[in-house]
Amino acid sequence: MSRSFRRAAFIGVTALLCALSLQNSKALAQSGQEMPPSDVGVVIVQPKDIAVTSELPGRISATRIAEVRPRVGGIIEKRVFRQGSIVEEGDVLFQLDRATYEIAVEAARATVARAEAALVEAQQTERRFESLSERNITSQAQYETALATRLQAQAALSEARAQLRAAEVNLGYAEVKAPISGRIGRAQVTEGALVSAQGEVLTTIQQLDPVYADMQQPVSELLQLRAALAAGRLNQLEPDVAGVTLYLDDGSRYPHPGRLLFAEATVERSSGQVTLRAEIPNPDGTLLPGMYVRVGVEQATETDAISIPSQAIQRDASGAAMVYVVNGDGVAEARPVIPHRSLGNQVVIGQGLAGGDVVIVDGFQKIGPGSPVAPVCWRDPSLPDQAPQGVCEQRFAAVASN
Repeated sequence: MSRSFRRAAFIGVTALLCALSLQNSKALAQSGQEMPPSDVGVVIVQPKDIAVTSELPGRISATRIAEVRPRVGGIIEKRVFRQGSIVEEGDVLFQLDRATYEIAVEAARATVARAEAALVEAQQTERRFESLSERNITSQAQYETALATRLQAQAALSEARAQLRAAEVNLGYAEVKAPISGRIGRAQVTEGALVSAQGEVLTTIQQLDPVYADMQQPVSELLQLRAALAAGRLNQLEPDVAGVTLYLDDGSRYPHPGRLLFAEATVERSSGQVTLRAEIPNPDGTLLPGMYVRVGVEQATETDAISIPSQAIQRDASGAAMVYVVNGDGVAEARPVIPHRSLGNQVVIGQGLAGGDVVIVDGFQKIGPGSPVAPVCWRDPSLPDQAPQGVCEQRFAAVASN
């Protein structure tokens, strides 16, 4: 079969199909039949309270940081901990040479014993002179001297006991212990090093559960938020109530929500920003000090707000935002809207929609203004708990039954 013949056959078949299609369309028009309604995915608008969230850059920091320093001087005999491990408050980290401090304790105990003996002798002398003074056998001055000697012996004993306690404390300090619980860093000294009291840092401990997220918010955003609060469009959240969501550097969402602790009362001159701090649980140790994060901070709530899936927003010829809604006659109707802000894969609508409106979310390629549609409840896999779906199914189930 030649190429020219095949080409002529193809053109003939195509013309025949077009003629048949035109004939069928004319027949439908003459019989008064219309094209069937197109299936479209819809959601029913349900006003609800929506958190006003600001997404801010931040850095992770430890809630507590302790630089471990020796409280007495000496030679380090042993490092007890494993570098990079988790330690508990009171765990022994370093062992210093104890010999000098043990000797000091023994000497202090001997001083206490000597002071106790001196006090016993002074008490006996005082009682003897007191008895003689009462019988006028000795002078009052001699009795007063014995009394003063006894008081001095008591003071000497108190001093000796204090020195013993100090020696015992220093002996205890020969074991350098963890002041807080947390993750310990590397050792800054090794066995055999000579350290001095309150001198060099031996190691550092950081408490990493929970952690802090320190972030910066531009003053312009803060002023807009306060203006909306003053106008009554938003409701104020207490700092302890405001929720915080963390997003890691790879874009993933951190599974443990936190809470906002405070916002600074002053603005940094160099950056024109306000510092906020949040507390985040870190049971798995995922968050490390210095890590960059993005923090979603709930700073207010918008009452009876309207949100729809972002894919429902269309643009007209001028670029203005619009949506398709299904009117009471089951016909698609274009309606201009004013988007307020994005919220994940949702858009908060400022004007143009009201509770109960049926908004088309899927199936735009088959419709236009005035097209008859068959609404089907739309389901978003990323929002399994989307509230309007129950209302949607009930509404269209009732319509179907009628």
